[in-house]
Amino acid sequence: MAIGRELAPASKSPAPRRTFLITAAAVGFLLGGAMLLATFTLGMWNGYSDQQRLNQEWQQEVGAAPVTPPAKVDRSLQKPVKGVDFAIRVPKLKYFAAVREGTNTTVLYSGPGHYPGTVWPGDQGTVGVAAHNVYWINFPLLKSHDEIDIETRYGTYLYTVTGSKVVNPDDRTVVIAHAPGYNLVLTTCWPLWAGAFATQRYVIFAQQYSPRNGTVPPTTT
Repeated sequence: MAIGRELAPASKSPAPRRTFLITAAAVGFLLGGAMLLATFTLGMWNGYSDQQRLNQEWQQEVGAAPVTPPAKVDRSLQKPVKGVDFAIRVPKLKYFAAVREGTNTTVLYSGPGHYPGTVWPGDQGTVGVAAHNVYWINFPLLKSHDEIDIETRYGTYLYTVTGSKVVNPDDRTVVIAHAPGYNLVLTTCWPLWAGAFATQRYVIFAQQYSPRNGTVPPTTT
């Protein structure tokens, strides 16, 4: 009589477990992405609200300020008040924003910042302004001879765009505080859609033409 062999129990297929792990990982990624998006959206909204508050406070503060700056600026007015230095207005883009002191992440998350170490409007040299990381302000639309206004507590300075270029973030040759002339340099992230993850910077160069300090600058590329 032949001795029969016991059949080994069939092994459970690993497929259901693998499917569960993949599904769990996918759900985890989706939830993580949703949380990041919600955090980013909330941060942007808070930054936008904060900037709107600063804009209103600025307009109330300088409502009676002279439009034409004096021949001699009162140096006591060249300092931040509640963190705000001055304001920038770009008529072509219908853009206005109070500019705070500094260019750290906290400042730029809500609005533009004044590069520390660069001069104040009206002083010889370069006023440096870093624009905040938002893609809906299309600064590359600005072309040569377009106007940029800087409003201060002692008057408004008008600048004309002379050129622009794309540089790496570590390029220190575009914002030179004590360059000859009366200059304005505006930097923003590039490409625009990348926001805070941008790998380059878009730089706009402008020179003051009112109050008049010499001739209107030539166009550069």
